[in-house]
Amino acid sequence: PPQVSFTLELEFSCSVLLDHAEVMLQATSDSTEATPEDNVVKLSVPIRYEPDLFLSSNTNLHRYEVHPLRTFTRSSGPEFTTTVKVQNLGCYPIQNVTLHMALPALGHHQATILSVTHVLADNATCVLQPPSEGTRVVLVPPEDLLHADR
Repeated sequence: PPQVSFTLELEFSCSVLLDHAEVMLQATSDSTEATPEDNVVKLSVPIRYEPDLFLSSNTNLHRYEVHPLRTFTRSSGPEFTTTVKVQNLGCYPIQNVTLHMALPALGHHQATILSVTHVLADNATCVLQPPSEGTRVVLVPPEDLLHADR
């Protein structure tokens, strides 16, 4: 029997959010059919909207001083501010966005390289948690500390 295949492309509105789309297809013919009831099909397809998230960050200090091995002092270095921004560039609203950041990094002999002094959150809830059991701590090998900016 002859077959016809086609593709439907649907465009959705940013102002009306649907959870599914329904399409009814009906084939008609000038011929006399014994079973015309099977010429209609109704399809229901779930709709999931793709988010368009943009993650950016900037810092007020772009050069860091790391002392050579065995000359590390316990005093804290200069404070720097890093701003992390999560933006939804799409027109569909999103919910329950979670961003995980792992700090601090540990250097030679478990020396703390970075530590959080305070958190300012705008339109977000931030929770500082110490590393739990089984959490993989990021260790920075001594040779990595010797790399210079190029």
